[in-house]
Amino acid sequence: MDFANTGLHEWLTDQCKTMGISKPTEIQVNCIPHILNDEDCIGCAKTGSGKTAAFALPILQKLSEDPYGIFALVLTPTRELAFQISEQFSVLGKPIGVRVEVIMGGLDMMEQGLGLSVKPHIVISTPGRLADHLQSCDTFSLKKIKFLVLDEADRLLEDDYGEQLETIFQALPKKRQTLLFSATMTQTIKQLQDVALNKPFFWQQNSQIATVEELKQYYVLMSADVKDAYMMHVLDLYSEAHPKSSTIIFAATCKYTQIIGMLCQELGFDCVILHSLMKQKERLAALAKFKSNQVKILVATDVASRGLDIPTVDLILNHNIPSKPKNYIHRVGRTARAGRGGTAISLVTQFDIQLVHDIEAITNAKMAEYPTHEKEVMKILTEVAVARREAEIRLDEKDFGQQKEINRRKRLIQEGKDPEVEDLKKRQLIKQKFRKHRAKMLENQAKLKRKQMKQKDNAQPSTSGSQSNKPEVKTSDKKKKKSSAK
Repeated sequence: MDFANTGLHEWLTDQCKTMGISKPTEIQVNCIPHILNDEDCIGCAKTGSGKTAAFALPILQKLSEDPYGIFALVLTPTRELAFQISEQFSVLGKPIGVRVEVIMGGLDMMEQGLGLSVKPHIVISTPGRLADHLQSCDTFSLKKIKFLVLDEADRLLEDDYGEQLETIFQALPKKRQTLLFSATMTQTIKQLQDVALNKPFFWQQNSQIATVEELKQYYVLMSADVKDAYMMHVLDLYSEAHPKSSTIIFAATCKYTQIIGMLCQELGFDCVILHSLMKQKERLAALAKFKSNQVKILVATDVASRGLDIPTVDLILNHNIPSKPKNYIHRVGRTARAGRGGTAISLVTQFDIQLVHDIEAITNAKMAEYPTHEKEVMKILTEVAVARREAEIRLDEKDFGQQKEINRRKRLIQEGKDPEVEDLKKRQLIKQKFRKHRAKMLENQAKLKRKQMKQKDNAQPSTSGSQSNKPEVKTSDKKKKKSSAK
């Protein structure tokens, strides 16, 4: 099947061909006709399956038939994803001169306000900054939009975007098309499908495995004390075997990301760093260097785990195991995209084994052990530990993250809240979550133990059967044995 069968105009199919897209993917084949038919749509497909084009192409066709601004609003959870979507809209809509405006934090708010006031065709935004614009100025209106798109809808609906989304939805018209797209289906999206006033068209990719078949998944088991040394060893092995490939290293927090990036640079691996505490210009510059293949290693938090499409990425290295399996799916989805192959290696400590089992249960795919050389790791252990400590000292001298904490306390005071009380509430909430998680782990372990016991019982032959097979010993024989013994 080609794009012409989906109902798209010829100029759009020609534009797809110029971009090297000759055939539509499953989600595009199934969703585009329904969107063109003015239906709401919920689409769920694996990472790298062409979800952006699935909503961008029908929106551009509708825009070409009745052009006005602001025609469509696209909401995304991360700034980097917003820029990537804007690039796709600009390229696909070049024949009709589409005007796209990106609204997000970290850039000048006055310039963005001016950009909105000239009524661009497509507005792509993160929820927080758009809510700020709606509350602080009246130079633009969203009352005439035709399309609302929630890209990575699971994260937008389940993370801390509730207040911002409420502000935005109040500014939107009731009569509009709403499109939700995500790589992972969650209970929230299912409930939304059930309670929606206009029954949306729903399509989910059928697959037993949540990750793509071309992805090779490995783990490296080690003690937590030597994790950094194993990471550098794996990175060295893979870089030597695949010199032209790019790598993304995912870390748990902004501070760990910064330390790992400094560690890699100290040990001779040229890399760029990406996390939310960086200035937006620095984030864009780092991503541009990585995309253009000037630097082959990107060290990032989960801000880089959503939607980014960089063809040269062949290795995903998880420095930590995500607590939510869906975050693992999004991370490893940065490689093996659009039919290409890729590798994901996760560093697993003794504390992560249950998390790995949870991930394997969700993805329905087993990780294999990645071959490493322990002797080689021991040789570089001291060097890595010293470089790590030096990076931590340099970071402490810069007061890393202090400005974020100051801004947080200021915001709480402006809202009439006591920062100390809020910190206490947060600690109590973390304790409660930890207890729930611990109870769930114990329950899962108990279930597994019961299952193993049941399998063991079924495997053993019955007692009655074993007794019946024994030869009977006559009484006279017993007496003879006793007398001989005497």
